[in-house]
Amino acid sequence: MMRKWLVVLILLVGSLSAFAVEGKDESRENRKLVYKVDIKDEIGPSIWRLVKRSFDRATDENADVILVHMNTYGGMVVYADSLRSLILNYPKPVWVFIDNNAASAGALISIACDRIYMREGANIGAATVVNQTGDAMPDKYQSYMRSMIRATAQAHGKDTVMENGQSVIRWKRDPRIAEAMVDERVVVEGVTDSGKVVTFTPHEAMQYGFCDGIAENVAEVLQKEGVTNYELHEYKPTTMDRFIGFLISPIVQGILIMIIIGGIYFELQTPGIGFPLVAAITACLLYFAPLYLEGMANYVEMILFVVGIILLLLEIFVIPGFGVSGVLGIVCVVASLVLAGIDDFTFDFLPDFTSAIIRSLFFVVSCSLLSLFGSIWLSRKLFGSRRLNFALHAEQKVEDGFVGVDMAAKEEIGKEGIAFTNLRPAGKVMIGNEVYDAVSDTGAFIERGKVVRVVKYQAGQVYVVMS
Repeated sequence: MMRKWLVVLILLVGSLSAFAVEGKDESRENRKLVYKVDIKDEIGPSIWRLVKRSFDRATDENADVILVHMNTYGGMVVYADSLRSLILNYPKPVWVFIDNNAASAGALISIACDRIYMREGANIGAATVVNQTGDAMPDKYQSYMRSMIRATAQAHGKDTVMENGQSVIRWKRDPRIAEAMVDERVVVEGVTDSGKVVTFTPHEAMQYGFCDGIAENVAEVLQKEGVTNYELHEYKPTTMDRFIGFLISPIVQGILIMIIIGGIYFELQTPGIGFPLVAAITACLLYFAPLYLEGMANYVEMILFVVGIILLLLEIFVIPGFGVSGVLGIVCVVASLVLAGIDDFTFDFLPDFTSAIIRSLFFVVSCSLLSLFGSIWLSRKLFGSRRLNFALHAEQKVEDGFVGVDMAAKEEIGKEGIAFTNLRPAGKVMIGNEVYDAVSDTGAFIERGKVVRVVKYQAGQVYVVMS
């Protein structure tokens, strides 16, 4: 009898265990993966990069829904357009929880989402395109924004509703109301009079179809959507993300520009590959690389920078003096730095294009001048120079052994000597105990101390080649 009850007990325990495991597996199968994406800063390249990476990661993890946690006053229209296109074309549901603010570009992004929830006291609207000072841009920019936000509202289609006992087909989100968020001239009866841009509170937004519910936090949003069994994932910026964010900060960008300009200046003083050139190249890579990754710069700016450097090198080593090549080189370098500081979308559409160019130009020129004056001061401290040295200007006195070339220099043709200074291509050579003005006959750079041979004399100078 005891053995019989023992067998029954074992079978009972096994059945309960199997049921528990089956229930656990079923629970896991029904659990939804919710991917939360934060938009809590000005809409710009960094937010675009973060959101794009978050959506890609959500796709890789096969998330069931994406929940945008928003609190923004707006930002750049071009990036807002990219974000709303990303949301509209995403195959899975995208919901948004407006935690206080969805103004301007934030309103456009919110309207693109499938479901909109707002916290008490939050607002959505005021999507007029403005410049950096807050003034409305000309009508062609408003027209572009009106069309964009109207198309975004229409993308959600229409609903059939009962009105006065009859079924009526209406837009789920009225495109005219969305348009009125941009242009104060748009009149929507019962919603706004002419002269006022639409901005909704949560209850007003619910009344007119621009909010699906009021919630105090993300958990409550999911509860109202009937999602109770879920995992909440969120993209965490990597070390590389933080490093790129550090490099594109204005302070670091300014320091990098100063290192680039300072490195070029010191390289002009001491031709040849040395520390100043290495520092300038390193700063150049750190300046352009993150901007390229953020989509603000492309290969055009980098090519322009390289062309500018080549023109400056030609001016230093090939073309004597400081002329067209040097000026064009400086223009190309400055232009590349200025254009790299403006996002790559600028040439397609940017309301404050002119002000963006002016701001970037002012920033680059200010940093360049600060670097230049600092380099001159440091050069004086290190080398005792009292001049703005872009070429060799050291005073060479007769009592120090320097003499001008006279007719006797003709007798030196065919003789060998040494380069007393760098010849780039002009400089000084020493033949015997005499120092002469000299020019490299081939135009090639001749380093100080190299053995040279005089091949001709012309216009008060000897012409030499490396022996």
